[in-house]
Amino acid sequence: MSTVNRVLVVGATGRTGRHVVAAAKDRGLTPVALARNEAHARRLLPGTEIAVADLESPEALADAVRGVDAVVFVHGSDDDARPDSFERVDYGGVAHVLAALGDRRPRIVLQTTIFVTRRDHPFNQGGHALDWKRRSERLVRLSGAPYTIVRPGWLDAGPGGDHLRVEQGDTGEDGIDRTALARLLVAALLDDEAVGRTFEAFSGPGPSTTDFTALFAQARPDAAGALDAVEDRANLPLEREPARVREDLDHLRAR
Repeated sequence: MSTVNRVLVVGATGRTGRHVVAAAKDRGLTPVALARNEAHARRLLPGTEIAVADLESPEALADAVRGVDAVVFVHGSDDDARPDSFERVDYGGVAHVLAALGDRRPRIVLQTTIFVTRRDHPFNQGGHALDWKRRSERLVRLSGAPYTIVRPGWLDAGPGGDHLRVEQGDTGEDGIDRTALARLLVAALLDDEAVGRTFEAFSGPGPSTTDFTALFAQARPDAAGALDAVEDRANLPLEREPARVREDLDHLRAR
């Protein structure tokens, strides 16, 4: 697999994104922070390369993705009050970056969330946040790129700690420190054992996790060409999906 150096961090100015930028630098990588507001990004991320673009503008992303070896998605629409923000940002941001990449297949790490398959959860009411995050996972699985999808628990909740554990099947619930999560996301870029896997991630007290290869090996890989993760429940039928989603998936299959 190709060497990873330049890493586009989507959502770099967010609370988790800033930790990812720091973790990438700690591993000797060159993070490139995607931001709409360059001045704001430079204040938050001094000394970091900034790529100015809007996730909702596919054309503007072409320059941002040029020359990157990997993409880490840690973006979200939490502060966006528009009723369709989850579709426009959480899903649309992934769709637009993949479109901007064209035929290139860099390493991809996508952060979504626990509960992403629990369609009856209150988080899925209104704007269907969980469904749109799950749809973004499906795009990444069909992209043809080497990927890892991480579903973190409650961010900075619980007793704290850097001891990581992974689960599958989206049945668990616990917290995870953002610093531990950031180290995990960056490690997934650099370890082939993480490729093709989707898992939930939690952290707590105990020895700081350093053997990421062993950690990733605990997760079963997704089936080749599958829309969903290996232990996901089949409760989001493709034939009932919005036309836009079906078209996006068909386009990826045809590439």
